[in-house]
Amino acid sequence: MLSKKLLKSTAMVGGLTLVSRLLGFVRDMVIAHAFGAGASTDAFLVAFKIPNFMRRLFAEGAFSQAFVPILSEYKTQREALAVKLLINHVAGTLGFVLFFVTLLGIIGAPALVALFAPGFWDETEKYALTVDMLRITFPYLFFIALTAFAGSVLNTFGRFAIPAFTPVLLNLCMIIATLCFTGLFAQPIMALAWGVLFAGIAQFLFQIPFLRKIDMLPHPQLAWHDEGVRRILGLMLPALFGVSVTQINLLVDTLMASFLVSGSVSWLYYADRLMEFPVGVFGLALATVMLPNLSKTIAKGDTQGYNAMLNWSMRWVFLIATPAMVGLIVLAQPMLTALFRYGEFSTHDVLMTSYSLMTYSVGLVGFVMIKVLASGFYARQDTRTPVRIGVISMLTNIVLNIIFILPLQHAGLALSTAIAALVNAYLLYRGLQQQGILQLQAETKIFLQRIILANLVMGLLLWLNIGNVAEWAVLPSYSRLLHLLGWITIGMVIYAATLLASGLRLHHFSLHSDDL
Repeated sequence: MLSKKLLKSTAMVGGLTLVSRLLGFVRDMVIAHAFGAGASTDAFLVAFKIPNFMRRLFAEGAFSQAFVPILSEYKTQREALAVKLLINHVAGTLGFVLFFVTLLGIIGAPALVALFAPGFWDETEKYALTVDMLRITFPYLFFIALTAFAGSVLNTFGRFAIPAFTPVLLNLCMIIATLCFTGLFAQPIMALAWGVLFAGIAQFLFQIPFLRKIDMLPHPQLAWHDEGVRRILGLMLPALFGVSVTQINLLVDTLMASFLVSGSVSWLYYADRLMEFPVGVFGLALATVMLPNLSKTIAKGDTQGYNAMLNWSMRWVFLIATPAMVGLIVLAQPMLTALFRYGEFSTHDVLMTSYSLMTYSVGLVGFVMIKVLASGFYARQDTRTPVRIGVISMLTNIVLNIIFILPLQHAGLALSTAIAALVNAYLLYRGLQQQGILQLQAETKIFLQRIILANLVMGLLLWLNIGNVAEWAVLPSYSRLLHLLGWITIGMVIYAATLLASGLRLHHFSLHSDDL
């Protein structure tokens, strides 16, 4: 059954992404222990966030969303030689653009820091350190964008595992850099910047053998006038904004946080990392699998299959994302205490980060749903509608930032981004409905009522029993982690038991099911 195949692919990608995210937690714990949440950490996070933002904008964002539908169309409707030529031409053209963007980024590092973190301008040492690290981290964009290109090819050919595993290498490089090489630098945190650069190179080289294995290793050719390249560029231009609105909003948070007290950027970063865990493990995995499969249904003219696939994915979003949202809100302080309350990361840092984590998590369902619903547009090669919706979302975020930043400080920035994500997801959903290409299957309200009931029961029981941050802080480190895993497990059991008691069964998530 198709639903089993999609679920298996999603589970595989999600499982490998889970390994990467868990290792990412280890990475953040190591960084928090070594550097805390002070000025040097803020400087590195900005130097890392700028190329990372552009990676999501150009590579995993606009490029992948424009490239995969076209490549899927070529693979479905044309001969293998045409597919190989498209890959060659895209590789050459993309590499050419990336080289010059990287060169400009290195030269213009001072201007980029002033643009993305203007609050650093008055702190001379912090600003200079950020510029120095950005010149090292920016070439990461070149290699990671080519890695995303290779991953898009592998995903289109059904090889989901390798691109999903590749981010593990970034976490390993950053952990090794922190543990082994900080002593080599006058500013120890510079080791992290070099770790990012070497991670980009490692991830790119890792995928080359697998491209060769499917006979799709490109021989880059610059080809601006190739039909496929021109179509991809035409789809990319609006998608550059539309697909990355969430990242733009997060970057706006960083920009405004640079004017707040030192540590604000770090408090937002660690909160975002935790909130991104379910988004990355489930949301990104689901969107990664859905895009090529939705594109295939469009290429075949199967509108019924397209609608059924979107319904299937939305039900899984509500099943997984809503308890993750409740769990992050209720367990915010225990989770942060267990994971980061070591070394230079203080109890004050835990409290401040918990405020941004709870407010970010309000929008978790929106963050995940955006990835799924946006794929519904991109699979149809419609990149303009998400742009219009993205503009509304970004303006919402900016206005709310201005309203919330004074009374709520960094937590107000997180809340603004969360609300903007919910607005974005709702407008994407309404857009698909108005175009007549998404129709909810029967009894969806009953399904949502069961989900809401299970979340209320789970959230209430956790909130009444988990204790406060002071009680968690006095526990030994291993005991904190065991307690955290125990409460997460208890929450999952309560959630699942409530769903079963309310009558929900696995067959309700069949791709072809029309009723509950």
